[in-house]
Amino acid sequence: MQGVGAMPVGETMALPGWLQRGLVDLFPAGSGGATDPDQLLGSRLAEAEAAGRPLRVKLGIDPTGSDIHLGHSILFRKLRAFQDAGHTAVLIIGDFTARIGDPTGKSSTRVQLDAEAVEANARTYLEQLGQGQPRERALLDFETPGRLEVRRNSEWLAGLDLPQVIELLGISTVGQMLAKEDFANRYGSGTPISLHEFLYPLLQGYDSVAVQADLELGGTDQKFNVAMGRDLQRHFGQRPQFGLLLPILPGLDGVQKMSKSLGNTVGLRDDPLTMYSKLEKVPDAVVDAYLTLLTDSDLAALPANPRERQRAMALEITRARHGAEAAAQAQADAARLVAGASGSGAADAEVPEASLAAVNFPARAFYLLAAVGLCASSSEARRAIQGGGVRLDGQKLADPNQEFADTAVLDGKVLQLGKKTFRRLVAG
Repeated sequence: MQGVGAMPVGETMALPGWLQRGLVDLFPAGSGGATDPDQLLGSRLAEAEAAGRPLRVKLGIDPTGSDIHLGHSILFRKLRAFQDAGHTAVLIIGDFTARIGDPTGKSSTRVQLDAEAVEANARTYLEQLGQGQPRERALLDFETPGRLEVRRNSEWLAGLDLPQVIELLGISTVGQMLAKEDFANRYGSGTPISLHEFLYPLLQGYDSVAVQADLELGGTDQKFNVAMGRDLQRHFGQRPQFGLLLPILPGLDGVQKMSKSLGNTVGLRDDPLTMYSKLEKVPDAVVDAYLTLLTDSDLAALPANPRERQRAMALEITRARHGAEAAAQAQADAARLVAGASGSGAADAEVPEASLAAVNFPARAFYLLAAVGLCASSSEARRAIQGGGVRLDGQKLADPNQEFADTAVLDGKVLQLGKKTFRRLVAG
């Protein structure tokens, strides 16, 4: 992955190791001899420590979907590191901005969501981040007093009146907006840009003003929006925040970014076996990126053998999410399932269950895969079977129309989709 472990010029060697890990851009980075806390994050940290004041570290998320995957978790892990160092994480739920939709990375105007859908997604996000869970198992620390503020940006954005919106619009120019790569590409290709999309960076930037952020976390694709926050803080008489950017995680294919629409994700809600099985198939070229961005492991202490290093990475990430016992069990079960092509290994493995209760028998194979949730549709299931990617207790299913008479012929058997997804079929 380009940029993993890269350091911006200036102060980075004065920053603690936990902060430097995975960092690819920090702005402003100042110069080697400067001590200005508005130019050097190390100086801002020292200033805050001397004053007994934690930094306010902002991370905004727009709940435009219901699932968080490991690519998203990079930023949350860094936010947790700031919490553990004694600083205040300010997690902004973009319930207002989600209804506009971040144009970053989009080649067309996003569909606007209604408030109810956004709030439902926000609740699932907080659950996946660890709300209500012990801090030892949660991605973020919801328990320690003073370590987390969860804010919804409708608190301040919904009440803006027209003069205030006009003031925000007056801070930026059309030229600045068109310098944003996504807008520039769309404008150059003649793809429409709705005027409300220009508001998005301004509203995200205004979030930094509202919470008085010292630092904002973002992916490398968010630099324009984070820099806008600095501009707005200056306009409103605040100290500008620092921007700390982390890489975009490649997906399971090792090439394109991790994205649900590309089908190359590992979800935080994946069961241990599914998570481990996906991760141990990650291409060798990105294993170290996963280790750097998703674990605290010392890379120098891990096996040099690519296959062993891959397994170590899969085990550590699964352990961090599900605990050591569940991760070890997942690793053992994955080995049994791979070794048990004849079905003997599958019998001993602990595999997530899929109920046959909703299946109407007699059932054809393509229908079965869709009915138990392994495929989104019957047509997708047909393609998977015809492509040779489906096994039942280790035996390849070759005919999408193969028929199963009743639950008795399937109860207890393991249905496998590809190399990463396993479900034990149960009658109940």
